[in-house]
Amino acid sequence: MSLRVGVQLHPQHTGIAELRTAWREADALGVDSLWTWDHFLPHTGDPAGRHYECWSLLSAMAVETRRATIGPLVSCTAFRNPHLLADMARTVDQLSGGRLVLGLGAGWFEAEHTEYGLPFPGPAGRMDAFAASVTAVKERLAKLNPGPAGPLPLLIGGAGRRRTLELVAREADWWNWYGWASEDPVAEFRELSGVLDQWCDRVGRDPGRVARTVMINPDQLPLVEGFAEAGAVHVVLSLPAPYELRRVEELLKVRAALGS
Repeated sequence: MSLRVGVQLHPQHTGIAELRTAWREADALGVDSLWTWDHFLPHTGDPAGRHYECWSLLSAMAVETRRATIGPLVSCTAFRNPHLLADMARTVDQLSGGRLVLGLGAGWFEAEHTEYGLPFPGPAGRMDAFAASVTAVKERLAKLNPGPAGPLPLLIGGAGRRRTLELVAREADWWNWYGWASEDPVAEFRELSGVLDQWCDRVGRDPGRVARTVMINPDQLPLVEGFAEAGAVHVVLSLPAPYELRRVEELLKVRAALGS
C-alpha cells in the first residue's frame, strides 16, 4: 500500500476561524486525512486556554472539506454513551459523504474527567469499559437506519501490549500509535506492530487486515521514511496552532518522494 499522510489540527489555543481555514487549506493541499482530538480541556499550555469540542468540529469539517477522510484521533469512549457515539459517527459520516474514520480510545487525561464529573477508574477498569464500548458501538452501527454512507473504518489508538493490541487484533480496521516520548520511535513502532501481528495470529485474523498508522510531531518529520519502511501505511502530523501548513507541505513532499 502506498504511504498516505494526514494532519491532526489541535483544537486548543486557537479560534474557530483559524481551525476552519486550516482544515480547508490542508484539504486543498491534498492530504489524505484530517483529524482533531477529543478532549475537554487543553492538555498543553495554559489550562484555562481556549478549547473546542471534537464532534461539533467534525460536523463542520464534514461539510467544509471535499477530499480527505476525517476523524477523531481519538474519541474517548468514556465521554459518551456508546450507542449515542455510534449515532453521532453515522451522522457525521453521512454529512461527509462517507469519509469518516472512527478513531476510539480508552482515555488518559484524568483532569478532564474530574472537571466534567466523569468517573476515572484505574487502567483495568478503563480497558474493561473501553472493550464493552467498542462492542456496543459496532452493534449500534449495524442497526442504524440509514447506516453509514461509507465504509466507516474503526481505528483504535494505543500501545498496551496485552489488552489494547489484543482488542485491535479482534475489532479494528486501523491501529494508531503515537510515540512522542519514545527514545527510538521507529524501533518501538516496529516492535509494537510485531506484537499486533502475534495477537492477530492468536485470534485467527490476517494481520494484513489491520492498517498500521502512526502520529508524529513536527520535529519527527525526518522519521517518516523510517516509519514507512517499518510498515506504517498512514502518517499523521500532529499540528498545534498557529497551524504552520508548510510542515504539511513537507510531509506531502515525503509522500511524493516515496512514490505515493
